[in-house]
Amino acid sequence: MLLDTASMYFRAFFGVPEILAPDGSTPVNAVRGLMDFISRLVEEYRPSELVCCWDNDWRPQWRVDLVPTYKTHRVEAEVEQAPDVEVVPDPLQVQVPIIRDVLAAFGISVVGADGYEADDVIGTLATGAGRPVDVVTGDRDLFQLVDDDAEVRVLYIARGISKHERVTNDWVRAKYAVDAAQYADFATMRGDASDGLPGVKGVGEKTAATLLERYGDMPGILAAAEDPASGMGPGPRAKIKAAADYLAVAPQVVAVARDLDLPRTGHDIPRSPADPDRVRALAAQWGLESPTERLLKALAG
Repeated sequence: MLLDTASMYFRAFFGVPEILAPDGSTPVNAVRGLMDFISRLVEEYRPSELVCCWDNDWRPQWRVDLVPTYKTHRVEAEVEQAPDVEVVPDPLQVQVPIIRDVLAAFGISVVGADGYEADDVIGTLATGAGRPVDVVTGDRDLFQLVDDDAEVRVLYIARGISKHERVTNDWVRAKYAVDAAQYADFATMRGDASDGLPGVKGVGEKTAATLLERYGDMPGILAAAEDPASGMGPGPRAKIKAAADYLAVAPQVVAVARDLDLPRTGHDIPRSPADPDRVRALAAQWGLESPTERLLKALAG
C-alpha cells in the first residue's frame, strides 16, 4: 500500500475540526486525521507492506523548466525572500514535523526522492512491484498507474476515506472513455488548472478521448495532425498544431517517474512500534492517545 501522504494530511487538515494539543496552542487535527486514515485503510485492506510516499520536492525545477506555469498558483509570489514556497496554511505546516515523528516512532516507512514528488515515488514503487499494489490518493493524475494485469489499482479518496473508490481500468474507461495507460496523454490535452497545466486550447475531455481512441497515444495524435490522409478533422488538427510547443514538453511533466533509485525492501508493515517509548511520549505530548491506540490495534492485525 503506497500512500500519497500529503494528499492525505491535507484532506485530514481540512476535513477534521481543529483540535489543540495539551499545550493549548498547537493544532493536531491533521496528525490525528492521518493516523486514523491509516488505521482504517490498514484494517480494511491488510497490506503486508506500507509506504508513506513523501514530496521531497513538491514543485521540481525540471518540471517548471518544461512548463513554467506548473503549480504557479500554489506559490506565494508576495514572499520576496522565498518566492517558491508552497502555500501551506501555518496551522498545517506546524503539524508536518509531528507527522514525521509519529511515523518514525511507529516504524512506518517514509520514502522520498530529492528533485521528485511523491507521485514519482509512488510510480516507481508501483511499477514492477511483482505483487498487488494499492495506491491511496486524492490525485487523479495517478490513474495513469492503474494496471489490471499487474494488479495495480488506485484507492481514490477524493470523496473521503469512508467513500473511497477502487479504481481499475474499467473504472477509468467508464468515466473518461480512455484506458488507464492513456490517461497521462488525456490529462495533458485536457489540462489541469490545479496543476497549472493549460492543456490544448479548445480540446476538452470528449475530444481528447476521441483522439486517443482513434490514434492511440500522443505520438500518434501528433503524427496524424501532420498527415493530411489521417482523417483528423480540420478543427482538432488546427488545435493540436497550435499547441505543438506545449505538447512537445507537457507529456514529460504529466507522466510520473517510474525508474527512480529507491529501496524496494524494508517496507514491511510494523506489527509493533519501532520505538514504543517514543510513541507513548508523542501521544502524551500532543494528545494523540486515542488515534495512537487505534493505529496500534490496526497494525497489530
